[in-house]
Amino acid sequence: MANHTSGIQPEILTALVTMRMPYGKYKGYILSDIPEYYLVWMYQKGFPQGKLGMMLHTLYEIKLNGLEFLLKPLRKETFR
Repeated sequence: MANHTSGIQPEILTALVTMRMPYGKYKGYILSDIPEYYLVWMYQKGFPQGKLGMMLHTLYEIKLNGLEFLLKPLRKETFR
């Protein structure tokens, strides 16, 4: 039986401020820099499968709920 934990794993948050969008209108942008309206559009169309889709869906939920402040300290730490 798998051991599931609640909440977002720190590795996912770190990836949101380091991973770049591989294609589309925002190709090359760090995921956390993608505007909310684009994430809403992707939500309506359906996120891609796999890790990228999970990352974009997580970012969508963060932005939708006004939790961007969770990413700011990680971004500062990552780009020192």
